[in-house]
Parts: sequence; structure tokens; C-alpha cells
Amino acid sequence: DTVNTNDKKLSILIMDDEESVRTITSKLLRLLGHNVDCAECGEQAIEMYKNSYMNNKKYDVVFMDLIVPGKLGGKEAIKILHEFDPNAKAIISSGYSTGEIMSNYQSYGFCGVLTKPYQIEEVQKILNEI
Repeated sequence: DTVNTNDKKLSILIMDDEESVRTITSKLLRLLGHNVDCAECGEQAIEMYKNSYMNNKKYDVVFMDLIVPGKLGGKEAIKILHEFDPNAKAIISSGYSTGEIMSNYQSYGFCGVLTKPYQIEEVQKILNEI
């Protein structure tokens, strides 16, 4: 399915431990016309995703921070999310562009990758691709 984000409002969940990243990314996505919720860690994101799913308001995509100190990061959270919903779509994001997960994201269950800081054009492009 190719989703043209110009035509469709997406329901997006952002998981990042940095408040500034959550704030800026959510504002950016809302400017693009999407509905956005935020979580601070993988545990919270999984709980929010499950609640949304059970209420027939499934998220279209989840932005996941790769590393969340002391909590579940994207690598661990995507596994749990896919056990619950094998069709869950997630984009991994990190300030580090190198590394196995960022360069080989599809084999870890992600449908896209964004290196922080990201530009509005990059976000729009990746949402159109998924």
C-alpha cells in the first residue's frame, strides 16, 4: 500500500526519550496534517499501541528511537509490537547513522529509517513510501 500523506491523515505514535525530539517531531507531523501521540519509552509505546489497537484506532506508523537508556529502545520494542500485531509499521530513528540496525533496518522489522535531526522533506518522503 502506498500512502500519499497529502491525501490521508495518518495516526502516528512517536517514541523518543528526549522531550525536545517528541515536541518538534509531533509539531512537524501535525503541520503535515497527521494525528500524533507521544511516548517516552518502548514500554509506554507498546501499551499505547495495544490500547489504540483494542479500541479500533490503530496507529498507522510508529517512530521509534533506537536507544532509550534504562528502558526498552526500538530494537526490543519492535519485537514485542510485532508479536502483538505482525502488521505494525515502524520507523527506526537515531542520532547515529552508522550501525547494524540503521543500515539493515528491514531485517529488524522496520519499514524505514530516519537519522536525527531529520528534515520535513525526509519525513514526508518516508511516510509516502510506507
